[in-house]
Amino acid sequence: MELSEKLKSLVDEIEKLPSIGPKSAERIALYLLSETDVEVNQFIETLTEARKNLHLCPICYNITDKDICEICSNEERDKSTICVVEEISDLLAIEKTNIYKGQYHVLHGKIDPINHKGVTNIYLNELIERVKRNNIKEVILATDPNFTGDLTADYIAKLLKPFNIKVSRIAVGLPKEAEIVFTDSVTLSAAIRERKEYK
Repeated sequence: MELSEKLKSLVDEIEKLPSIGPKSAERIALYLLSETDVEVNQFIETLTEARKNLHLCPICYNITDKDICEICSNEERDKSTICVVEEISDLLAIEKTNIYKGQYHVLHGKIDPINHKGVTNIYLNELIERVKRNNIKEVILATDPNFTGDLTADYIAKLLKPFNIKVSRIAVGLPKEAEIVFTDSVTLSAAIRERKEYK
């Protein structure tokens, strides 16, 4: 059976969301259409409010509704260590381990030549400026352990070499081609604890 044009448009829009395939998009569309007007309007209102009030932290590029995010403004966090991640979802995954107590820097992507994403498309210059301005002792590169994640980590490590600080890479337990956001907390904790220093 062919979907109506209106339903197909809704499914197509939902399918643009990360990790949502055609069948999942169709299920979500049908679920939303089966909800009451009150529930759908509540969803739209919540999404609109989030869009209006949430923004990127000017320091680490995490998402927040404050001037500076809760992690950057927390005086109990180690200000001398920055953990570099590709996406906010990776930051959230690492936070759930309760093992890391330093700062973060969210790149919002990675170097990906095949998809025409280079160093100017991610928050890389901002990371270098943070290292220049602050008394940073270690940068942990927590990009995904796959080709583009490794490429990004290697590039950042080279940029940080002149600063004479410790640059490490998350290690143990993360198989090649894994994604941090889908890694369990025990494995991720081990990867942070057993990180290896770039030589």
